[in-house]
Amino acid sequence: MQTHAPVVWLLTDNKPGHRNQLKGVGNRLRVHAGVSIHWLDALALKVPLWRAVIGLAPTIDRSLPPPDLIIGAGTSTHRLLLALRRKTRAKTVVLMKPAFPLNWVDAAIIPQHDRVKAGKRVLITTGSLNGITPLARITDKPEALILTGGPSPHFNWDNDVVFDQINHLIATYPDWRWTISSSRRTPAALADKLQALAGIKITVVGPDNTHADWLAHQLAASRAVWVTPDSMSMVSEAATSGVPAGLLQLIPHTGSRVAQGIDLFVERGYLARWSDHAFVMSGTSQSSQRLWESDRAARWLIQRFLKRSQP
Repeated sequence: MQTHAPVVWLLTDNKPGHRNQLKGVGNRLRVHAGVSIHWLDALALKVPLWRAVIGLAPTIDRSLPPPDLIIGAGTSTHRLLLALRRKTRAKTVVLMKPAFPLNWVDAAIIPQHDRVKAGKRVLITTGSLNGITPLARITDKPEALILTGGPSPHFNWDNDVVFDQINHLIATYPDWRWTISSSRRTPAALADKLQALAGIKITVVGPDNTHADWLAHQLAASRAVWVTPDSMSMVSEAATSGVPAGLLQLIPHTGSRVAQGIDLFVERGYLARWSDHAFVMSGTSQSSQRLWESDRAARWLIQRFLKRSQP
């Protein structure tokens, strides 16, 4: 029986959302199986289409140990993932619904809103994998976090609607301390209006003023979190934290799968709608079950591929 520490290659396109998915499942694989993690920049390893189709690996740094698992997140990693699929012993995993046939890889972990049926090689998740760890205890301090995104293909973005809802929360709960975060997608006009709110009890943070662990630390210090629904990644992080969470209200585009996926969070009690803001601010969660899809995905991968090689 093998007793080596399993080796996992994570293929990244360096987009924050995709890197966050890899970080989430990679961290849990390390905790549960003691894996050795190695990151590969897919953008630095140019793979011609013909290599991807026939599964012919490009030249890889020879100092890297041979992988047991190769996991890719983001379309730009797919050529490299497919080119590596014939490496001895390695199992390949894609973290989304790919454009290529699913039987070209050993496993796929796909969010439910992509409408793929679960199967022997397919795990369906609620929302996106992410690096947030559910909190064991929610703070008693009246501190709230607001995460704002920006225009997307899934919702009718309206600066005034978002700003008015944020203003309403601040005015309705004046004894609370508020941290408001914008993102790189937040329109400049809205970011400027949010910045003007900064004061003794209101901190406004832009994307250039945060670090890799900022969100996890901020969630741990919050008793409530509000998020615009335009980003599945952002919504999934809020829901995973276990902090009572609510959605700011925007009109979804007809037929949007992402909007329908976000509705699932509400139906399962992980998030509340804007109309239930009093419930969110009361400091209680609507769901009795913890959401931790990165942990569930890691356990699934271990059971399927790494059980024999755990140290």
